[in-house]
Amino acid sequence: MKIGIIGTRGIPNQYGGFEQFAENFSTRMVEKGHDVTVYTSHRHSFKGEFYKKVRLIRCYDPEHLMGTTGQFIYDFNCIKNCRQQNFDVILQLGYTSSTIWSWLYPRSAILVTNMDGLEWTRAKYNRATQYFLTHAEKWGVNYSHHLIADSKGIQDYLYNKYNASAVLIPYGADVYESNDDDRFTLNRFCVTSNDYDLLIARFEPENNIETILKAYSGLQNRKLVLVGNHINTSFGRRMYHEYGSLPHIHFAGPVYEDKQLNVLRYHSRLYMHGHSVGGTNPSLLEAMACNALICAHDNLFNRGVLGTDAFYFKNVQEIAALVSAPLNKDDHESWLLNNKEKIWNDYNWRSITDKIEMYFNQWKYGEKYEGVLCAV
Repeated sequence: MKIGIIGTRGIPNQYGGFEQFAENFSTRMVEKGHDVTVYTSHRHSFKGEFYKKVRLIRCYDPEHLMGTTGQFIYDFNCIKNCRQQNFDVILQLGYTSSTIWSWLYPRSAILVTNMDGLEWTRAKYNRATQYFLTHAEKWGVNYSHHLIADSKGIQDYLYNKYNASAVLIPYGADVYESNDDDRFTLNRFCVTSNDYDLLIARFEPENNIETILKAYSGLQNRKLVLVGNHINTSFGRRMYHEYGSLPHIHFAGPVYEDKQLNVLRYHSRLYMHGHSVGGTNPSLLEAMACNALICAHDNLFNRGVLGTDAFYFKNVQEIAALVSAPLNKDDHESWLLNNKEKIWNDYNWRSITDKIEMYFNQWKYGEKYEGVLCAV
């Protein structure tokens, strides 16, 4: 099967959840014998023609010059190239800046869209942009041949609002086990095991970074390490300006190497997960896979994954109360084991890839798919 993946900044992942998904899914599908192409920004630092046998097509991406408008031009360039490739299936990841061009997709290909979260609710967007995104969401539903939802909440939303059936296929992760080499990563970040709390996220308001920083700002006996590119957004720069001088809060910048991220997760005392928009978040699954004790923002998406195996917060006061109290991971061993079992049973990349392959085969070859196809 010839598959094109569109809607990311490219692989290997140097940005976020969709890029992580594209990297894991595409490389595994190539191992299964499929011909897979991932569209990639021309500004991506990896310049090879192939990444682990996945073909990369680079398209001009002027986002660094034009801001959000540049995303629309990049997606247009990718979709225009799709018309030359004779794909069997085009997997569109998200709809924010691509579905405006949906009418340009080649009619010979099956268009499958992963609808992501409720993009129009993100705090970083003004009212005009939010209004546009409600239409972009509708275009994604109407123009796609088939839909993927990465959480039950998103699946229910699509059914209730659009009467649209979406297959439920979440993201995946791989269980990480500690080893002696971990100490090199810990030394690099000047931390010791179980003596720091951790936050890994893009610097965007809906990830509750400011709420978390406010809580930690008055807790000088607790070290917080933040991993993410705080330089490339005005919100991130403001957070660094307001909290970067505090000695117990460390802005580590972006880290893209999976091994280093896994070590930091595994050895953290507490992992803060502030994501409040979207479905099944990849960084949450990765924390679960790394034996992290998790404190998550209290919303239906996070609860749908973690259940009762985590702490939850809604405000600064709840974070401060938890973080300032004595806390030992060993006291919550059952939570850690339960979360790892969820990865083994429900969120491992092998089974996720198999599900999507079967889903594609249903439409390409008429094979029966056994997954959850609708929300009722």
